[in-house]
Amino acid sequence: MLEKVFDSESLPVPDRVEAWRDVTASALIPNEFTIDPAAEFRASLRAADLGGAQVTGLTYASMTSRRTPRLIRQSDPEMYAVGLILRGQQVMVQDGCEARLGAGDLVVYSTSRPYTAVVEAGRDPAGSVVVQIPRVMVPVSSSRVDRILAARMSGREGVGGLLAGFLTHAATDTVPCRPADSRRLGNVLVGLITAWLAHHLDAADQTPAETRRHIQFLEIEDFISRHLGDAELSPATVAAAHHISLRTLHRLFHNHAHGATVASYIRRQRLARARRDLGDPRLSGRPVHAIAARWGFPRPADFTRAFRTMYGCTPTEYRHGVLRADAGVHRQARGTHCYPHAGSTSE
Repeated sequence: MLEKVFDSESLPVPDRVEAWRDVTASALIPNEFTIDPAAEFRASLRAADLGGAQVTGLTYASMTSRRTPRLIRQSDPEMYAVGLILRGQQVMVQDGCEARLGAGDLVVYSTSRPYTAVVEAGRDPAGSVVVQIPRVMVPVSSSRVDRILAARMSGREGVGGLLAGFLTHAATDTVPCRPADSRRLGNVLVGLITAWLAHHLDAADQTPAETRRHIQFLEIEDFISRHLGDAELSPATVAAAHHISLRTLHRLFHNHAHGATVASYIRRQRLARARRDLGDPRLSGRPVHAIAARWGFPRPADFTRAFRTMYGCTPTEYRHGVLRADAGVHRQARGTHCYPHAGSTSE
């Protein structure tokens, strides 16, 4: 998803720091850097514009960066920056607040106020994902957001976990986005950031209703993904876990899952996980019924019927076809003669 903009390995060592200063000023915002001149500086930067939200994946050696009053006077794009730490230790200081950050932590800071960021990379490069978003795109009072600048917040659960998951995927996905997809993903990202900020500010009433519904849908998707192996997972248990009515749950899926019902969505996800395991050579010794049970199909006959309806062949036929293709027998593609049937998602 992110396109490579800079890699220090392509430059002579003496030129790397100056090149890093230039590329970050262009792709992010101008900063002053303090970097050990005796070290062999290594860094990389990849970036993408998602509908006005700039997403940047970075790796770097130990350094200190400063956003000074002079740099702010020269250029202030009036943005919030949200950072997710992937590797290494960092310290962010702004407005007298100090956040000590490690892997999995999130932080928000402002480009309009001075800050200092200290990176402690250790032997391996540190890594982070940074989103820069114009303040006007965030429908939460800036005076309230200012209260949590440079505060350490977890990216391991709740809305923070959803935001961190999105940013991690953006940093690791290598498939390019079409312009229309970038705009849609940008809308999702702005909604996640808004909900995340509102959560920490207890300002849910300021979050647009559609954003709240979309965040709720993402949380339900995450819940279903984590409970696919539970044979008792059903629309009723999903609704109960999220303290909503079945009617509300079905409405959410109709609006956010391209018209799929909750039951068909759960079934598709289970079948996709089972299909993945059936095609994994490392699991070739595991019985089909065990794979089915692992993904919420306790009755083998039900699994076989659902798999054939979705993919056009039995689980055993699919497994044999994939494993023979992997073994080099004359097959043109994995899963030959095993494709989803049109309309197979219906109830």
